[in-house]
Amino acid sequence: MTAADPPASGRLKRAAECGVDTCRDELVELAEKIHSRPEVAWEERLASGWVAQALAGHGFDVDHGAFGLPTAVRATTGSGSRRVGVFAEYDALPGLGHACGHNLIAALAVGAAVALRGLADELDLTVEVYGCPAEEGGGGKIEMLRAGAFAGLDLAMMAHPAPVDVARARPLAVAHQHIRYDGRTAHAGAYPDQGVNAADAMVVAQVAIGLLRQQLRDGTRVHGIVTQGGQAPNAIPARVEGRWYVRAADLDELSELTARVDRCFEAGALASGAALTISPESEPYSHFRTDERALTAYRANAAALGRPCSTDLAAARMATASTDMANVSLVVPAIHPYVGLDAGGAANHEPGFAAACRGGSAERMLRDAAVALARTAVDVFATG
Repeated sequence: MTAADPPASGRLKRAAECGVDTCRDELVELAEKIHSRPEVAWEERLASGWVAQALAGHGFDVDHGAFGLPTAVRATTGSGSRRVGVFAEYDALPGLGHACGHNLIAALAVGAAVALRGLADELDLTVEVYGCPAEEGGGGKIEMLRAGAFAGLDLAMMAHPAPVDVARARPLAVAHQHIRYDGRTAHAGAYPDQGVNAADAMVVAQVAIGLLRQQLRDGTRVHGIVTQGGQAPNAIPARVEGRWYVRAADLDELSELTARVDRCFEAGALASGAALTISPESEPYSHFRTDERALTAYRANAAALGRPCSTDLAAARMATASTDMANVSLVVPAIHPYVGLDAGGAANHEPGFAAACRGGSAERMLRDAAVALARTAVDVFATG
């Protein structure tokens, strides 16, 4: 509790904490199952099913395959006039497994929602859980928004594992693009003049992007990988593909920067003669609009759990990680705090962080995050 909690609020917060602790072993088991079977964006069949099953076991009405998306989940309980949404993510990173801790996000969302279920009548709440596919580049929440999800929520909230506790999310807006060059193959030794080298097109584009970085604003990012670069050194590559991300402070700045980066890819096509195709992988992820009242409550509740939120350089860097939860925040009041775990110096999207997303520190993070979110909802709705 915090020193300023009124008696009724303090009682409800104690009940929320008890609700999480009652199912703590179940939450750990859920997080570990998802961790052990990582599934990438849009393929989270096991994880979404386990989340749906856990919620159904606690009396939620569950729609698995919600909003026309096979791995999306919507679960509800209560009949109150005010609606709180708790958001779960469960996709893994290709080749890295749960190096962003989405297994913990899924489990803590279940824990927070179960805790709030026991308080729904007293708080006049409808508690809603959204299992969201494809956060790691696929824009699952954006697709759910398109299908009418989240409309009318009084508060949307989730918590994300990190190396450090941070209350305020300040994610960069991001555009995800698939790049493809099509040239013409030829024998590289005997008939090189008959080929159009798609790999050269990508090299020219990468050089142009490298030079462009000298003129970019602070905080912007351009980065990518080549996913297909040819088949044999003595055959001029006819097709080269890659995935590239562009990040900026907000959607307006992102649009401007993306146009400049696209011209770099066009330069590769012009220089080599290869044909260029740029395909967005999702709608852009936006900047974040934080609900200040809920954020203040979360900060106090995290501190009461022994988790004061940092504002140092490490916190500032972590808070910029892009997320499609930002798009939700432009539609309904939302918070997206980060909750620290001990990863031995590793940070998100590193193998060491994946290893740290199970075990003692991860379990403490899971429990504290679920409690902090449930207590935050008590603060928002007990006085609302």
